[in-house]
Amino acid sequence: MKYHFCSSGAFLFIFLIILVTICLSIEAQTSNPSRKLVSKKSPLASQQHTKATLTINSFEKGGDGGGPSECDGKYHSDNTMIVAMSTRWYNDGKRCFDYITISANGRSVKAMVVDECDSTRGCADDIVDGSKAVWKALGVKENSRDWGEMKVFWSDA
Repeated sequence: MKYHFCSSGAFLFIFLIILVTICLSIEAQTSNPSRKLVSKKSPLASQQHTKATLTINSFEKGGDGGGPSECDGKYHSDNTMIVAMSTRWYNDGKRCFDYITISANGRSVKAMVVDECDSTRGCADDIVDGSKAVWKALGVKENSRDWGEMKVFWSDA
């Protein structure tokens, strides 16, 4: 009788080991261990360079940018490296205070997102609206034909 109890206990132990192994195997097959972490940023642009139109904007009080920035409700100096982005790239403010890299004229500059260029109010959906500091850092002269609007590429910094 004692022998029967040991074999039943051993059987139960082996059964539990097999059950746990099967459960772990099923979990391993249904999960994706190579899956990358998903960021809060918009899937519409990634680390790849995205084509855009750079326009110029004043972020100062009384400037052509209108009211204060959407991200913080403040005005900013045009001498800072800042941008507004089209609604789809602004992504409901999820890019606020993030840096993007803007490339043109053989140069790349980093600028912080502080505002939205509202596509429901006339802003095209491919706009990066930069301060004077961004334009100057890209080497564009105020009297050149490119000043105010030119094609660029941008990516998350």
